[in-house]
Amino acid sequence: MKSIFNKTDQNEIIERISTLDKNSKPGWGKMSVEQMVNHCVLCEEYYFGNVAVKRAFLGRIIGKMALKGILKPGNTMLQKNAPTAPDFLVAGPVNDLESQKRTWKALIERYSSYPAEYFTHWFFGKMTKEQLGQFVYIHCNHHLTQFNA
Repeated sequence: MKSIFNKTDQNEIIERISTLDKNSKPGWGKMSVEQMVNHCVLCEEYYFGNVAVKRAFLGRIIGKMALKGILKPGNTMLQKNAPTAPDFLVAGPVNDLESQKRTWKALIERYSSYPAEYFTHWFFGKMTKEQLGQFVYIHCNHHLTQFNA
């Protein structure tokens, strides 16, 4: 399974980010390309511990089961229009797409030196580094596919 901790998979994501431009339109959902890139930057910052998000009550009940379904072999995307935590919703205008893309790519490259062996996700709960790497790849792939990148 692909993982953001694999350098080849990182490079694939970075190359796909580079193809996004102001004319990129979503195949589903309401976010503009600028909002999607900003959403992904927020998520990467979260995975590095720079954004605090409270655990979801529903996640405490079904989070592990949901994660197992997402990380099943052969799965490469989240469901279209999958819900997200309000902390990661980007509703207003976002400026400077190129700057946001550079930030996102730099954050992807940082996974080469990711320090933690475990991560506590706001919905899924405690994840191993391996699970996190697979999930981050799936999340990036989901949004890049959303914008045909």
